[in-house]
Amino acid sequence: MQTFDRLVTVYGGSGFVGRHVVRALARRGFRVRVAVRRPDLAGHLQPLGAVGQINAVQANLRYPDSVRHAAEGAEIVINCVGIMHETGRQKFDAVQARGAETVARAAAEAGAKLIHVSAIGADAEGEALYARSKAAGEAGVLRQQPGAVILRPSVIFGPEDDFFNRLAAMARMLPVLPLIGGGTTRFQPVFVGDVADAVMAAIDGKTTAGTVYELGGPAVKTFKEVVEFVLETIGRKRLLMSLPFGLAAFQAKFLQYVPGAPLTPDQVKLLKSDSVVSAGASADGRTLEGLGIGPKSIEAIAPSYLWRFRRHGQFTEQAQ
Repeated sequence: MQTFDRLVTVYGGSGFVGRHVVRALARRGFRVRVAVRRPDLAGHLQPLGAVGQINAVQANLRYPDSVRHAAEGAEIVINCVGIMHETGRQKFDAVQARGAETVARAAAEAGAKLIHVSAIGADAEGEALYARSKAAGEAGVLRQQPGAVILRPSVIFGPEDDFFNRLAAMARMLPVLPLIGGGTTRFQPVFVGDVADAVMAAIDGKTTAGTVYELGGPAVKTFKEVVEFVLETIGRKRLLMSLPFGLAAFQAKFLQYVPGAPLTPDQVKLLKSDSVVSAGASADGRTLEGLGIGPKSIEAIAPSYLWRFRRHGQFTEQAQ
């Protein structure tokens, strides 16, 4: 019977990024402890590894004792926890700021190496609370673990993403799609599998301790270009309407209370800033390419899961 001697704890391992990190770890032969709020809802991770290789445990970043117990005995700790909007007691400060520091403290007490997944939008002076909480989380991580590796991805795409899938769902239902701020915000969409590979590179020692890496795909695209790509991919023609930030913020005040709302006021603020790899990170090699990873494009990956939004499924070719 195969044994898995090296233990890795992944906080948020059942989420979009986390499940891809868990899959990559399982393929590498690690024993994976998945720390999540609801272990009973993490059963979908079991097929990613061998029998007994992946184990879900209860941990909530708002409760330090649960976080500490989940880190005990781990050689490596990976924090993939993040939220795009606040719900109930899951607030940006609790999860992405104080929560990140709580994980770092637990990793330090366990003597584990820490890899923290943040976001390119992290900015202590940012207008969006999301951006400020991400920056506060990074600062807290480095206070507890000066040698931690921080990975900042741009907008992440993949089969379960909440960005391209949401745009495609809106295009299927609405005759007009809004371009917030004129659609000029720039993104550098990065494939979730490449983010997982960057985590593996950090585990392998290809990163420098205490350093921030910025992860972006091979191309920079404006919000308008992203929407146009989605429309072309799903074969639908829709009117694109420029929506000023002020009007978008006003509408978001009401949309944020709708279940599955496409927009919150904080997300409108976040769209005022680009999400691209900085010139400094590129020059220093603190990128996917610098880690020896060739980033995959949205054109190569996204059609493989967006086809379900076409009028006649994967057999639809022309825009309608």
